[in-house]
Amino acid sequence: MTSSLKKSWSQGVPETLNYRLGERPLHEYLIQNAIDQPRQTAYNFYGNEISWSQLVDQTLRLAKFLQNKGVAKGDKIALYMQNCPQYLLGHYAIQMLGATVVPLNPMYKASELEYFINEAEIMAIISGDELYDQIGAIKDKTPSLQFFMITNYADFLSEKLTLPLPEDLQGEKKAMDDAYDVLNIVDVTAPLEETEAIDVWEDVGLMVFTSGTTGRPKAAMLTFGNALFKTAATAHGYQHQQEDRTLAVAPLCHIAGMVMGVNLPVYSSNSCILLLRFDPVTAIQAIERYRVNKLYTVATMNAAILNEAQSGDHDLSCLETNFATSFGLAVDESLADAWGKLTDGCLLFEASYGLSETHTCDTMMPMDKIKYGTCGIPTYQTDIRIVDPETGKDLPPGRQGEIAVKNPGVFKGYLNRPEATAATLRQGWVFTGDIGTLDDEGYLTFNGRVKEMIKASGYSVFPEDVEALMSDHEAIAQVAAIGVPDSKRGESVKAFIVLKPEYVEKVTAEAIIAWSKEHMAAYKYPREVVFVEELPATSSGKVLRRLLKE
Repeated sequence: MTSSLKKSWSQGVPETLNYRLGERPLHEYLIQNAIDQPRQTAYNFYGNEISWSQLVDQTLRLAKFLQNKGVAKGDKIALYMQNCPQYLLGHYAIQMLGATVVPLNPMYKASELEYFINEAEIMAIISGDELYDQIGAIKDKTPSLQFFMITNYADFLSEKLTLPLPEDLQGEKKAMDDAYDVLNIVDVTAPLEETEAIDVWEDVGLMVFTSGTTGRPKAAMLTFGNALFKTAATAHGYQHQQEDRTLAVAPLCHIAGMVMGVNLPVYSSNSCILLLRFDPVTAIQAIERYRVNKLYTVATMNAAILNEAQSGDHDLSCLETNFATSFGLAVDESLADAWGKLTDGCLLFEASYGLSETHTCDTMMPMDKIKYGTCGIPTYQTDIRIVDPETGKDLPPGRQGEIAVKNPGVFKGYLNRPEATAATLRQGWVFTGDIGTLDDEGYLTFNGRVKEMIKASGYSVFPEDVEALMSDHEAIAQVAAIGVPDSKRGESVKAFIVLKPEYVEKVTAEAIIAWSKEHMAAYKYPREVVFVEELPATSSGKVLRRLLKE
């Protein structure tokens, strides 16, 4: 099914995708914004109104510092921060040199960082100063790391505060002898004179870690063109304009949060209110104060705002469009109706279907023909097939099978993983490992996952990753992780553990969970542990998680 099926498209949405400034990397759009509207507010961070001119100037200064440190085309630089202006500076400064951005979730702990840094051979990291201890713990185990930059989020606040500050913005600034300070860098470094020449459709500007179809997380290589295409398709499909005001509360380190919070404001040249993280009270105040009219959320955020709004008199009538993702809670008609009543008519609907390997947003919802329970129709230049997993043959509308996607957002492959690449990427098609159906009008319904990936609180959790991390525990001989339903998180991790003989009856499940909590991101550690004598496995030793689920 292809996006040429125009009868389902929204009124007013152009049928052909024309890039606003042509096929150029997004950092060139950023620079052009500073030329065309230098004084317009680009991002507002708790009252600090950062203009396009200021944003570009500071980004060029950070890029020059990186260049002075030897960063060049193809080098991998990690961002390990909460949402903040420094994240934007880092993202675009790295790409101005033709280097590759590697987002790392700020919830990662030291042992997780060690794996990711070594897997991608990361050269340098820009980190929030509260996270530096995690880096310090693994410096001796990550030979590719050459230098570190840290930042205090409060460095990019102004004296005029307009929204409640989270605790992270109230802590004292840390000084590290072996790390460079981002604020000092942009204060003393001259701007970059010339950005690197980019082959938009070939050069890799982003690597995001994902499971693919099997194994521990792998680095999916995405080009500058992949990012441009998906950002432009989203902007034009949802009719984003320069005069729009958006709110960025989803994590910028996630591919969806990156499209909505890092790329979309730059492409559309619209003002964006940036929050460190989601908080319903602060989100409501930001929407009211700055008259946000277009919003991206996870469905649980909408539920939290609805709950909070019951306790006060709020005016959210400025909201016009809210595209959301069903993580932990479905974006259904009942949620949409409640949201419409609160906001005096704001449309709430499923944003899209997508995955890291396609830079997400492979579908879009026609705003005047919403079908709840579906993910919308294929976006621009996108073909979606439903394939029989056993025969490989295409299935007709209404038949359930594996979702396969082809469009200009498709990744180049997994870094140093040719076999995994070949399993997922076939003749330009990404075989997603997800199960779905297409109806006669081209609407895609997502039915479940072939993969054993666990979706906890909207985060992707890979069983092999959990198992590898838990294997560091001195008492664990074998471990297998699965996802189990969780009313709050969608899914949570359950671990089946074979203890070493000397630890049987000497270690408790609670102790294992407590240890895991210290060594893993909050969404990843197991909420339930079961001790077993052995794990079900094939004759070759591969654990049969399917039997554990049963």
